Parts: sequence; structure tokens; C-alpha cells
Amino acid sequence: MRNVIYRGGDRCHFIFLGTVLVLLKITPNFTPMIKLNVIIFHVFVLLIVSCNVNRPISAENPSAENPLSVQQHLVPKNSIPKKAKPTMAYVDRDITVSNYFDFMDGLVKKYDSIVPYALTEHVLVRANPWIMDTLANTDYYRQMAKDSFVYDQRKMIVLRSNDSLLIPDAETGQQLIKDMENTLIDINIPEYKLRIYQDSLLLFTFPIRVGQDRKRYLAMGDRVTDLRTKTGKGKIVRLERNPSFYNPVTGKRFYVTRRDDKKTTIMPKIPWIETEINGIRNGQMIHPTTNPETLGKASSNGCIGVTEADAWIIYYHAPLNTAVQIRYDLDILDENGEIQKLKDIYNYQ
Repeated sequence: MRNVIYRGGDRCHFIFLGTVLVLLKITPNFTPMIKLNVIIFHVFVLLIVSCNVNRPISAENPSAENPLSVQQHLVPKNSIPKKAKPTMAYVDRDITVSNYFDFMDGLVKKYDSIVPYALTEHVLVRANPWIMDTLANTDYYRQMAKDSFVYDQRKMIVLRSNDSLLIPDAETGQQLIKDMENTLIDINIPEYKLRIYQDSLLLFTFPIRVGQDRKRYLAMGDRVTDLRTKTGKGKIVRLERNPSFYNPVTGKRFYVTRRDDKKTTIMPKIPWIETEINGIRNGQMIHPTTNPETLGKASSNGCIGVTEADAWIIYYHAPLNTAVQIRYDLDILDENGEIQKLKDIYNYQ
């Protein structure tokens, strides 16, 4: 036979019966009508109380002994897990262009072990796009537009003490890696344009200069070289973050450059990007030019030249193995969707 614990309603039933007996005993002088009214009133009150309490329950189900037992299954507020705070890295000193890459490499090494993906400089900067804007603003001509002459760009501060950098979480980091894997660098020679696509979505369009339409002896290769930029498909195979500068015609190293405004400055420290097209490394680099007046012209020794500001943006969208295609399309669509015929700068057609 089961043990039964009486709670709530059964206790009230005992109280009800006892109260009726007491009322009958302590009101001997009341008229029958008054006694009846008093008893009916108490019965009504006790029925309301009885209907709002639990019925008898079995000891085999002790969790239902009283309605407050539900609270035992609630998670205490202070034990509910909160959304993890983003991991931040803080800059402890002013960082100039000259030691920028060393600092970024240090951050990558420090935090790579605590994230579940391959943290790289590119992932870190893509998660903090304001860094690209800061680097782009070291462009000599952008500074001159602000009446600020910069002789040595390497001394410019790009990260300041107490700046903070977001270390992307697993989901964000993996998405950034996927985005970069699905990036395409597209170059159309006669259009003098470099475009960056991500999953077929156009992100950027930059003006460029391309190789000259002639052959020339280059001491760097010790041979007569066709300077026209080669077409085909390939990928990014090298990132040179601290380039040395040699005149390809004479083979001599140089350290300064003469700007379009006739002023002389130290060569800026901006990454150069090497391409491999059709399986061949032709030495066709994507790199900044210190003379943007040459953009929109066939004036290089085969490389693709861009502005200093644009070079930073391209670099952070072109990690190793990024797909590249260099084409020679004369028929393009203009802003109105109409076909426009470009000049055949290499006399291919």
C-alpha cells in the first residue's frame, strides 16, 4: 500500500469540518436562520480556499509536493552563461610603418594558439579594417593634399598606444578565411583597371598602369625583354613586405624617388605582390608607384602599378594563392550598359 502525504486541500477539509462543529456549538442562542447563514458563509470561504490548493499526492512523486518545487528546476541567474566578451589586443606603444609588420607578427604569434583557426596578419587586419584606412593615409599625395610633406613614410605612426585590435572569434575568423579563399584579382590591361571580386561581388576598382608596348634590354634579366604585361590566369605566389629597389634597366639599387611634384623622398615601405601567370613567374609584380601621373598609361616595365594607398588595400585582399586573372578585353560595358570599344594599346587586333 502506498504512503500518501496529505497537503493543501485535505488539511482544509479537516479545518472546515472542525469549524462547522464549533459554530454549531458556540451559537446556541442564534436563531436557526442566523446559524444557517453563518454556516453557509464559512462553507463558501472554505470552498474557495480548498479549490486553490493541491490535491493529495503520492510520496513516490515528491517533486510535486508543493508548487514552489518548480523553482528547484530554474537555473540561478548568476549561473546563466553570458555571451563571451570579444578578445581584444591592446597596443602598448606607438607603432610606426618601419616596425609595423614586426608588431603584427608578434600579435599573430601570441593569439594564434588561443583561436580555433589559423590566425594570420591578413585575417587580423580584415577584422580591423580601420588599419587599412590608416595605412592608406600614409600615401605621400594624400598627405600633400593636407599640406603635410612626408620625406620618410617609414617614420609615420600607424598604431598608437592604447589602440585596441579585435581578435576575431571562431565564426568570424573562419568566415574571413573563406572570403579570402573566394577572392579574385581581375586586371584588364587596355582598360587600365584592377578589380577585386569576392564571390562574384565587386569590392574595389583601382586605376593602374601597365607594361610598355616595346622590347627593351633589362640588366636585371640580362636580355632583351618584351615589356608588355602578360595575360592569363594564375595566383599570388609571393608577398614582399620589405622590398629592395633596383632599376630593372641598369640593375642598380636606389633608395629615393623623385615625385610628380619634383620633390624627393625616401622610397616608402609598402608590400609588393608577385604573380604567377599560366604557371610562369614573369616578374610581373603588383606594386605601388611613386608617380601616379603614369596611371592609365602603358609606362611600366611589365608590372602593374597602383597608388600607394591602393597598394595597401590590394595587399590585404590578396594573401598567398589568391586567384589572379589578367585579360585583354577591348569591348567593355560603360556605366549605361552600352558596349564601349577600348584602344588596342598593344596592337593585338
